[in-house]
Amino acid sequence: MIHTPLCYNISMFSDPVSNVEQFGISEGMHVADFGSGSGFYTLALAKAVGDIGKVYAIDIQKDLLQRLKNEAIRARMHNVEVVWGDLEHIGGMRLREASLDAVVLANIFFQVEDKTALVLEAKRILKRGSRALVVEWADSFGNMGAVDEAIVSPETIRELFKNNGFSFDREISAGEHHYGLIFRKN
Repeated sequence: MIHTPLCYNISMFSDPVSNVEQFGISEGMHVADFGSGSGFYTLALAKAVGDIGKVYAIDIQKDLLQRLKNEAIRARMHNVEVVWGDLEHIGGMRLREASLDAVVLANIFFQVEDKTALVLEAKRILKRGSRALVVEWADSFGNMGAVDEAIVSPETIRELFKNNGFSFDREISAGEHHYGLIFRKN
């Protein structure tokens, strides 16, 4: 298990290592972690893709990206590249179109205003047939995570992806207070 730099254990909410395993990330893949934050998913993805793979940790908060970069260096994960980007704007980061095998969008939909642009940015960078994993809060839990009015339902996520060039693949077990959905780019 990856040791997290924060004072609490995120796995009591959702286990990134388990979710990445269920997603089916394999060695050599090139993947993105949208809204990487403190890097829980980035580090789990970096381990899964191995030395020949690549993980792009994308966030708008430069201080979090710097901390994540330092953490990856300490962990000797040289396959992590931090990328500043605005995921609510199509082309808001410097990754090429149709260049990635997978993208993880964990705990991000409840924070963004333009959810359609976020889905379209994932579509832009994914190769045809590639997959996106959405892990999102299913409920508000004791003032941690999303507040009730910010919760985005699984039905809303399914509709967003369906209307923007994806098909639903399957669900994963993402934790007691989360849901996990996998979509495939058409």
